[in-house]
Order: sequence, then structure tokens, then C-alpha cells
Amino acid sequence: MQGAQRNSLKLLQWMMAASLALPIALFAIASAISYTSTKDTADREIERTLDVAHEHALKVFETIDRSLAELGEVARGLSDDTIRAREPALHRRLKRLADSLPQLKSAWIFDADGKALVNSLASPPPELDFADRDYFYAHVDQSIGTYIGTALTPRPPYQGARFFGMSRRRESDDGNFIGVIQASVLPEYFESFYARIGSDPGSFFAMGRADGAVLAHFPRLDRDFRLDPSGPVGQKIASSPEHGLITVTWPSDGIERRIGYRRVAEYPIYVSAGLETSAIRARWFATIGQHLVFGIPATALLFLLLAFAFRRTQHLQAEAAARREAEDALKHSQRLEALGQLTGGVAHDFNNLLTVIRASVDLLNRPQLTEERRQRYITAIADSVARAAKLTSQLLAFARRQTLKPEVFDVGQRMQSLHDMLATLLGPAIEIAMRLPGEPCLVNADAGQFETALINMATNARDAMQGKGRITFAVEATTAISGTAASIADNHGFVRITVSDTGIGIPAARLGRIFEPFFTTKQVGHGTGLGLSQVFGFARQSGGEVTVTSEVGQGSSFSLYLPRVPRDLLPQRHAPNTAPAVAGSGMSVLVVEDNLELANFAADGLTELGYSITLVDNATDALAELVVDADRFDVVFSDVVMPGMTGLDLAKAVRERGIGVPVVLTTGYSQALSLEGAAGFDLVQKPYSIEELSRVLHRAARLRRVRDGAAE
Repeated sequence: MQGAQRNSLKLLQWMMAASLALPIALFAIASAISYTSTKDTADREIERTLDVAHEHALKVFETIDRSLAELGEVARGLSDDTIRAREPALHRRLKRLADSLPQLKSAWIFDADGKALVNSLASPPPELDFADRDYFYAHVDQSIGTYIGTALTPRPPYQGARFFGMSRRRESDDGNFIGVIQASVLPEYFESFYARIGSDPGSFFAMGRADGAVLAHFPRLDRDFRLDPSGPVGQKIASSPEHGLITVTWPSDGIERRIGYRRVAEYPIYVSAGLETSAIRARWFATIGQHLVFGIPATALLFLLLAFAFRRTQHLQAEAAARREAEDALKHSQRLEALGQLTGGVAHDFNNLLTVIRASVDLLNRPQLTEERRQRYITAIADSVARAAKLTSQLLAFARRQTLKPEVFDVGQRMQSLHDMLATLLGPAIEIAMRLPGEPCLVNADAGQFETALINMATNARDAMQGKGRITFAVEATTAISGTAASIADNHGFVRITVSDTGIGIPAARLGRIFEPFFTTKQVGHGTGLGLSQVFGFARQSGGEVTVTSEVGQGSSFSLYLPRVPRDLLPQRHAPNTAPAVAGSGMSVLVVEDNLELANFAADGLTELGYSITLVDNATDALAELVVDADRFDVVFSDVVMPGMTGLDLAKAVRERGIGVPVVLTTGYSQALSLEGAAGFDLVQKPYSIEELSRVLHRAARLRRVRDGAAE
């Protein structure tokens, strides 16, 4: 006793230590996971923001490029004297262009000496030489297409905000240099846009040339800035010139940031978006702080409770032996109370069902009962038994913690059963058309995941049509995956489920990314980018594939391929429980049941149907009966759970000894069956009806007669 008391104190001491060590360890693990998750979330935000900044920059440069091309067409073939003669009209045209584009400060046409022939700012332009500007001299010696210069300060008498030039070469018909067409672009236009989309703390944006010259920067800089091509950012861009992510201390302000960059199409321009690592850590600290708000008080309370329990245990163990009996009685009472709490909930439900059964039985015993009322009470009893059986089944399933497994099902039938749910999901403005095959198309897959994948494809189609249009669901058998060299090793092929819509379609440039996790073309808050990736993962895990064909303005078509299985793998459908009983016609049944009341119930019911019944209360005696004279019996009906030899042991012994009598098992729950299965024997689940039992026994005995060559 004293040893047990010392052990209990040590256990409490260990629990006190664990009450501190375990939360700390869990907190450390949760912190690491949370930090990784926060970084991943920040990277995804950076990528999404970078997408916006990239699309914005691309549209701006393309717009200005088109404007320069238009000005080039206007000035093509015109001599400098002609341009000077038309200067007022050209000035007005350039001014309208600059006023219509908020990103432009001005537009210019220069002669071969760098003198302004016309601009959008002043008419006529002052006699100034701009030949030393990079946007001019870059075109003198060769044709380089569109040139994007560095940030510059206006030259007096011109004034205002800084700009960088976009320019094109003017050429004569024989290809000689005759001047430049230039547009002055405002960096502050980009910086204002970045300020609007970068509302999160620590947001960062930059736009610069491939040689490191920074054109726009947010937060704004009050000085020119150029990245060193041999620095960390330059080396990263050199190794991955199109796009990438990097954590770097930004040279302009010395702040460490997580930055993503991307090249703007064919232009020698990169856009960058990022977050300060301190802002990312602040998010992580906020998340961890929420854990600490609840974790520290809970841990402290647990430790104090354990400390109190330790002190209390010491005090109790110091008491006299006279109190030990009272303590034992208290513990016994507590155990009974815990047992009562455990069974109370289940007992409550069963008592409700038993009350219905008992009341129905009492009412059935009343004299002069009409047939209608008698049938109503019998139905109430049957319904209550069915609900009790369902409750028991749910409890056993929970106890076994069963997991979902792939199952063989007909895709066409499953699609037909989902029609009403899809109609509700997609809305009344969408027309649903289904083309289902006449023959079964069987697959072996997780039905729940299949339905989820179908719903994801349907939802994606609905969003592509903005809630209005036509979606076609088609199911067909095929031997290969369209557009690939994949085929299946055997002759069963694939089942193709196609979901087609009449939506806006998907640009070809994006088709390669639509199955990537978190990639979405929807607006922020309207999609997670996980729907199609679930379809992709489900298809691959099931041994299949998913493909897509789309044309902008013509809709999209997603095809899910699942391996087809032979028709004979479809599970046989059991006869419904409402089928009538089968007469025994003298069939001999050996009933093995250790519960006398249940054995008599089965025997009486089967006897009324014309079966010949032999009762034994254990499997050992039943095996002895079979060894002595197996031909006496047409079938054995045995409970599984019995003292000594179980019903499953009996069935295996009958099989191993070559006794040609079929065995039908019955149980409400068996640990052996839950682990090993029914080993190929017929199984009747308790509670069962006499009608159901008669059908199973008759089927087992009939199969025996067919095997033995006897006439039915």
C-alpha cells in the first residue's frame, strides 16, 4: 500500500512536470507549423499581388507602345519642315494623347539633331537640344525597337514631376535615322497604383529595368536608385530571369523583405511585389499571441490543479487507516456513477424505443382489436426495432472507427441520382443536359470524392458562365485518354465524365496552370483555387487523369477519366427485407445458440414455416452432431459469440474437415468478425426477422443441393 502511495505521488509529480513540458513542446511545434503556414500564406499573397502589378504594368507599356506606333505612322514620310508647318495641329493631337493617358506626362517628336519639332506641352516648342537624353541617343546608331530610359528630371523651362522616356526611332524610307518619337511616363502613376493595392503593413513594390535602374518604388524614394547586377537580387534574376521569389535586404533602405519579381513580357522591365519580413513575423506573432492568450491561463490552471491534487494526495495519504475503507467506498460509488453516466445516454434512446414496443404489445392484447389498428401496432413495433438496430449499428461503427474505402459503382446511375442536387446548386438560370450511356460504366473509386470532384467541375463551369447558360454532363466508355499517349494495361479502358459549359473560356496561356493549387482567375474572395486541384488529385489517386479543352468565348470542357472495371465486380444486390418468407418444406436446420430464449424464438418461427429444427447450445456439441451424421442437416445456423468455441471457429472447423453442410452465421457484434471478416460465410445481422432468416437459410441450402447435383 505504501509503495502504491509513493508511486501515486511520483505520478502526480510527473504529471505536474508534463503539464508544463507538454504544452511548451506542443506550443513549439504549433509555432513552427504556424510560422511555415504564415510564410506560405505570405508567398501566395505576394504572388497574387505580383500578378496584379504585372498585368497593370503590361497594359500600361502596351498602351504607350501602341500610341508611339500611331505617332510614328502619323509622322511617317513627313519631312522636318512639313512637321514644323503642321506643328499647331500636331501639338493638339499630342496634347489630346497625353491628356487621355494619366500615365503620360508629355509626348514629343524630335529631329535628327535632338531638337523638338513638336510636343504636347508647348506650341511652338522652345529651341532646346535633347540629344544628350538616353531616350534619344539610344536610337542614333541602330534600330532597337522600343526603348525605355532611366528616370529623369525635366529640363527648364519645362518643370514638374520626374519621368522616364519610352521612345522609338524615326527612319527615312532608306532606313536612315531622322529623329525620335518619345513619350514621358510618370513613375508616380505607378507608385500611386501601388499605394492603392499595397494596403497591408509592410507592403513593397518596385519597377525597374533589366540593368538595375529603378523606375518606380513604393514606399517612395527621394533619390535615384540602381540595383547592383552582381548583388543578391541581380544574381537571382540571372539564375531565373522570368520570375522568382527571394528573401533579401533591400539596398535602398536596408529593410529585409520577401520579394517576388516577374519580367513584363518582351520588355526589359521587371515588376516586384513583396512584404517586409517583420510584417510577416508580426502576423505570426499575432497568431501565436492568440494561442498564448488561451494557452498560458489553461496551462497555469492545470499546473495549479495538479499542484493542489499533489498536496491533497499527500494530506489524504497522511490520514489514518480508518479512513481507507470510506475512501474505497467513495471510489466504488464514483465508478458506479461514471458507468451510469456512460450508459445513460444510450439507455435513454433504447427506453424510448422499448416504450413504443411495450405500448404496442399491450394494445395488441386488447380484445376486439380491429385489423387496421392491429396492423398499425405491428408496424410501430417493426419501426422501433429497425431504429434500435440502426442505433446499435451506429454505435458499433463508431467503436470500430471505420474508414471509407473505394467502392464499385455505376457512374451513369450516380450521375442520374445527382441531377436534382446539381440543379439546386447551379441555379434556375443554368440549363442542365445529361448524356448517359445505355450500358453500365463501372469504376472502383471513392464515391464521396467522385461527387466532390463533379461538384467542383460544375461550380467552376457555373462561375465561368456567370450563373447563366448551359452545362452538359456526359458519361462514356473509352479506351484511352484523349490528347495523351496514356492507355490502360488491360482491356477495360476508362470511363470518361465530361463537363462542358458555354462560358467565357480559358486563355491558352493559362491552361497549363489551372490545376495548380491556389491558382485562380477569379476575383479576391470569390475562389480559393483549390477546386480543380482536388479534381486533379482525385483523378491521379484513382489511377486516372483529367484534361481540359477551351477556346476563349466558346466555353470549356473538362474530362475526368477513371479506370473502368468489369461488370462482374459490381456487388450483388440483396433481396429487400420486405420479401416474403420462404417455406422450409421439411428442410433440416441445426440451430446453435447459447441464448435459450433467442434459440426458441428462431426455432418456433422456422418450425411454423415448415423447417425441421435441432437445437444445441454450444459449438462443441454442434460439431459432434455433424461429425456423427452430417447428412441429417441441410444447413447450420450458428451464433458467433458463444463461450468456448465461437460460431466462426465452428464454421472453419466444418470447412476444414470437409463436412458438406453450409454454415450461416449470426451476430450483433463480434471482435473477430470486425478484424477478420466473415471468412466467406453467409452472415445474418442481429436483430433479424424470421422472413429474412428463412431466405438466407433457403439460399444456402439450395446452393448445396445444386453443388451435390440434386434437383430443386
